[in-house]
Amino acid sequence: MNKRAMVGVFLCAAWMFAQTDNSAREKLIASLNAQANIELAARAQSVAKVLTRADAENRKDLVRRNILALIGGLPARPSSVTATQFGTLSGDGFRIEKLAYESLPGFWVTADLYVPANDSGPFPAVLLAPGHEATGKQSQYSWGVNFARNGIVALAIDPLGQGERLQYYDPERKASTIGGSTGEHGEANVPAMLVGENIARYFINDSMRGIDYLVSRKDVDASRIGAFGCSGGGTSTAYLAALDDRLKAVGVACYITSFQELLPSSTGVQEAEQSIPCFIEQGLDFGDWVEAFAPKPYGIISTTNDMFPFEGARHTYDEAKRIFGIYGSTDNLQWITGPGGHGNLGPISPAILGFFLHHLKGAPAGDAEFTAERPPRAEDLLVTPTGQVSTSIGGETVASIVRAHAMDLPPQPASPQDIRELTGAAAIPASKAQNGVGRKPAILMLDSPEHAAPELDRLTKSGWVAVAVQPTPAPPGSEGLKSPYLGNFNLLSLRTFLVGKTIVGMQIDDAIRAMDSLAARPDVDASRIAIYGNGPLGIVALHAAALDSRIRSVIVENTLASYRMVLEQPLHRNISEVMIPGVLRRYDVGNLVQAISPRPVTILNPQDATGAVINKAQFQSAAGYVFQSQGQAVRVLGRKPGEPLPFE
Repeated sequence: MNKRAMVGVFLCAAWMFAQTDNSAREKLIASLNAQANIELAARAQSVAKVLTRADAENRKDLVRRNILALIGGLPARPSSVTATQFGTLSGDGFRIEKLAYESLPGFWVTADLYVPANDSGPFPAVLLAPGHEATGKQSQYSWGVNFARNGIVALAIDPLGQGERLQYYDPERKASTIGGSTGEHGEANVPAMLVGENIARYFINDSMRGIDYLVSRKDVDASRIGAFGCSGGGTSTAYLAALDDRLKAVGVACYITSFQELLPSSTGVQEAEQSIPCFIEQGLDFGDWVEAFAPKPYGIISTTNDMFPFEGARHTYDEAKRIFGIYGSTDNLQWITGPGGHGNLGPISPAILGFFLHHLKGAPAGDAEFTAERPPRAEDLLVTPTGQVSTSIGGETVASIVRAHAMDLPPQPASPQDIRELTGAAAIPASKAQNGVGRKPAILMLDSPEHAAPELDRLTKSGWVAVAVQPTPAPPGSEGLKSPYLGNFNLLSLRTFLVGKTIVGMQIDDAIRAMDSLAARPDVDASRIAIYGNGPLGIVALHAAALDSRIRSVIVENTLASYRMVLEQPLHRNISEVMIPGVLRRYDVGNLVQAISPRPVTILNPQDATGAVINKAQFQSAAGYVFQSQGQAVRVLGRKPGEPLPFE
């Protein structure tokens, strides 16, 4: 068999794996789960060492500091809250004040405030956080009415991306451009992650400002404030409880479980704000949300057939019960359980209401009378004239806020340490090729089989040693697709982030290991080894070349020109595959090109954040600093289908 045939066999084997091994993605997930379990076991050992109240307080302090670091901290909160009233509604034993308050300057939160009608207070109060229902606060009508009739003020808010707070609202379609609420959250999370934040910080801040508003009211008793939410609302309530000491009692429904049970389940990771990068890697689990609230009253609310595994909730309850016991407050931790699937709170609503009446009003422990209610006209619960903040009040979005405070992040050279730390790439270049007469130029092609085949054939016929590899993970199916804009890699990338990895980092490792095999071949000329990356794999090729000096030239095609373009464009597509949390705090795509210098880099058909091809002038506008420092080492060219790769 000649050398050209040997290369062909290697290529076909790589393609066959990518195309026919349907379990490859499942194997990758199993590997990530195994890594998570190692980190969760180490966490369990740390929690087991919490034996005294001082230990518990130290652990709480550590957990809070870690959480704040992982979400990018919290915005500064002014002492006063700007709020605007939009009208009132009257009901049997309650009234509803329709209002909006500023969570951040120009960032409005729409809310319905349910106020008891029987006296003037001051009343206890509860913040109500909806799940991922498109209707947002409207879904909380029954809870708001029951709290108010029992003498508790209830503030039901619209989470960002829901209700009247769509971040990507299309006035012509009167709907989100992105899709459902989880798609809205995921898309808004993309620019936040690029600057080292997580969208959870905005959910938490919205809730904290809601508490600020309640505290500012004369008819609210600031010493008796609680919070309650289910599903996505349970998530934000758990986060709020861990970080806001003003709360006296909280109920978290259909969210608390354990990662050991959640990750291998059919549910897996679900949402942007529920998958904080490095959360597991930094030694955290669901139990930390609960234990950070000890010793105050905490209701873990679970349904037996929930998508968030019931056994995980049992594990977290058992662990947290021991921590609450250290404080002598075991009775303050209550596990309220009921039958049914996710969000089926009907059978246990009396127990939930009784929990809050007991801990906020001093009522006897036990169930309370709960009456399911529906609004006569759901549209009457809308706050703004048009039913959307963007077309009534205007103001900021998460994307515009991130864009504004990311302006001062300068592009910097991409160091190997930064690359490895941010991407999680671990492979170290091994073998080195030798120069010599008769050796051939070589290229490692990171590409799909269909796109690579014509060029591979041309190169091998021209005397190149050409190897094509499609790094793992191969493109998954559309299962769990939150939005066409987020793409098929969204949930998989969230899974990698939890354990401190990235898809880019794993693919860098694959590229460097493939380069080891290529460089070790006796027919390869060390002075003429190139790498080619197509689409998202162009980002991988640039990173690999910045880490591996054996790569003497780089060609990337159809590749994102700049991460900063994601901040500057109102919409973006398929960024999850190339997402590196916090990357713009260290470097941008152009800084990788700088790190490769003086080796030549050719950029073919660069793309913007939507995947549209841009010309050289547009590229210079996005990353002109590359040309200033690199001169003729960088080329930006167009390439038509079928044209050969332009080697120098």
